[in-house]
Amino acid sequence: MKLVIVTAVEEFQKEVLKIFKKANIENFSSSDIDGHKNVPQLLKASNWFSAEKNGNESIMFFSFTKAEKIDGLFVLIEDFNKNIKTNNPLKAIVLPIERYI
Repeated sequence: MKLVIVTAVEEFQKEVLKIFKKANIENFSSSDIDGHKNVPQLLKASNWFSAEKNGNESIMFFSFTKAEKIDGLFVLIEDFNKNIKTNNPLKAIVLPIERYI
C-alpha cells in the first residue's frame, strides 16, 4: 500500500481525474488548496494590490493505492507535463505506508 499525492492548478482538475481513471486508481480524495510561488522582492514592491492573496487556486488529490498502479500513474503524469503550455506542471509524490487499518 502506498500514499500517492498529486497537486495541480485548478485548471487541470478534469485532466487529473482522467489520469487517475486511466491509471485504474478508482478511490481517491481531493481538497482545494492555495498554491504559492516565491516572488522576487522587486515584483512584490511593484504590486499595487499587496493586500491581495498571492496564491493560485489549486487542488490536491490523494489516494491509498496498490504499489503496482503507481508506475502507470507517473507515466501518464509525465506525458501530460510534456504537453502543457504553462509553467504549472502536475506534481506527484509517493509515500510508503508502514501500517494501516
